[in-house]
Amino acid sequence: MSDQPTRPSRPEAGRRRGAELEQAILRAAAEVLVESGYTALTMDKVAARAGTNKNAIYRRWPNRAALAVAAYRGLAQADVQLPDTGRLRDDALELLRRANSTWSSPYGEILRSLLASVGDEPELRAQINEQANDGGSGMWLTLLERAVARGEASSQALNARVATTAIALLRNEYVTRGVPFVPDDVLVEIVDEVYLPLIRGRGSALF
Repeated sequence: MSDQPTRPSRPEAGRRRGAELEQAILRAAAEVLVESGYTALTMDKVAARAGTNKNAIYRRWPNRAALAVAAYRGLAQADVQLPDTGRLRDDALELLRRANSTWSSPYGEILRSLLASVGDEPELRAQINEQANDGGSGMWLTLLERAVARGEASSQALNARVATTAIALLRNEYVTRGVPFVPDDVLVEIVDEVYLPLIRGRGSALF
């Protein structure tokens, strides 16, 4: 009789299936990443926190790197709000500044650890790069679409490679300088000296 009060919680946890269980595992993995970093992430630790077993995790992710990448993508996508200042220049600067802050934060440390760990797995690296710093090209294309609607840019600028030029240059600063934070004047230079002239060169007449 003494152990009866503890029994109801176990069947509830055991009945989780599909997306519900998957989300519980991803939440647990994300919590471990934020609290302790990638080096501390283990399948045992995630299973215990999610209230499941390692087999349930391995059925969905073949190793801890794949699980960590999936959890990181969830972190990177959470509560993403696009800036909407009414000016392309200010919106682009705001996105770059957010990316710069993220790279120097604990999330940036997680990202760097993941990139180092999945060097031989191009699929995982591609998934990380899709989310790293800017949430993917979709956000930058949305900024340009708004600029086109306002008459700030030509529709000829609506190209994914053109749209992500600014964030690509910021990433290059991290690689070439080997630092986790770039001075703000460099961000302004990227936008004013490269990004906006490129957009203008794609046919925009009004700025």
